[in-house]
Amino acid sequence: MPRGRSTFTKRQKEQTRQQKQREKVERRNQRKQEKTAGSADEVAELHEHAAEQAALFNLGSDDETGEGSASDHVGE
Repeated sequence: MPRGRSTFTKRQKEQTRQQKQREKVERRNQRKQEKTAGSADEVAELHEHAAEQAALFNLGSDDETGEGSASDHVGE
């Protein structure tokens, strides 16, 4: 028995809706992966910057006072 035009249209519409939903989930997962990869890069960059700042700080304190005196002042 042949199906009517409205049945075909409904099926097409449902398939389109499901395809859009699958694409939406795929885009969401891709954004999550990019976000986690991007935040790992940012953390690594922040660690590098902190290490550079620590190195600069240590160079300045070594020239003026010597090792160990900076830690003595921290507790006070």
